[in-house]
Amino acid sequence: MTDPQGVLPDKRQVAASFSRAAASYDSVAELQRAVGAELLARLPGDLVPDRWVDLGSGTGHFSRALAARFPQASGTAVDIAEGMLRHARPLGGASRFVCGDAERLPLATASHDLIFSSLALQWCADFAAVLAEARRVLAPGGVLAFSSLCVGTLQELQGSWQAVDGFVHVNRFRRFEDYRALCEACGLEVVELATERRVLHYADLRQLTHELKALGAHNLNPGRPGGLTGRARVRALVEAYERFRDEHGLPASWQVVYGVLRRA
Repeated sequence: MTDPQGVLPDKRQVAASFSRAAASYDSVAELQRAVGAELLARLPGDLVPDRWVDLGSGTGHFSRALAARFPQASGTAVDIAEGMLRHARPLGGASRFVCGDAERLPLATASHDLIFSSLALQWCADFAAVLAEARRVLAPGGVLAFSSLCVGTLQELQGSWQAVDGFVHVNRFRRFEDYRALCEACGLEVVELATERRVLHYADLRQLTHELKALGAHNLNPGRPGGLTGRARVRALVEAYERFRDEHGLPASWQVVYGVLRRA
């Protein structure tokens, strides 16, 4: 099974966007912290790695968490965004900081006991290649633990834009069923694969869009409209999104996928 081409953004754009967001990312990363902490809690209790990888390491928050959890181990932070690595390196955590692509990992075969990746793999167009590389890099008994996003993420924003025009304004994500099929076919044992809906609330639409931009996760899809968004369309978007407001504010849904796979 292969992922549809032309649906996810170009990796150069992803790398550039997250590099620009390195300084602002941690200030708005509430969801990312919560999801990564949950992924850490889902690691197998018998896992004691000698070497781990933080794949899509970003600002290095979870590299430092992995170093604290496994003080005996050597860690490698891998990210496609050079700006994130420059930001993370002085903060420590990992022993090595490597610029690399999850679909073509610059790591030796059977060299690591844990690949940890939180909210990064949704940007990879070929998830089968990601899984194949994880299988190659993991030592026997090694674990791939990942969190990602699937269909249902930012559904309120997507629905509001659909009421305004026909352009792609919200990042597209795979279906959970596609994650399941690809994981089951990859040659790794599926220990756990689950999905969880998380909802954040915002005072207004501007707060949400500011946060997405600060994260580097604003619209990067092919088919997005070029140029500035007109004021009339923005007003129409605000009015459409207001239909979703509840007693806590404007909701934004995130459909999170958690996967734990082990190499036999």
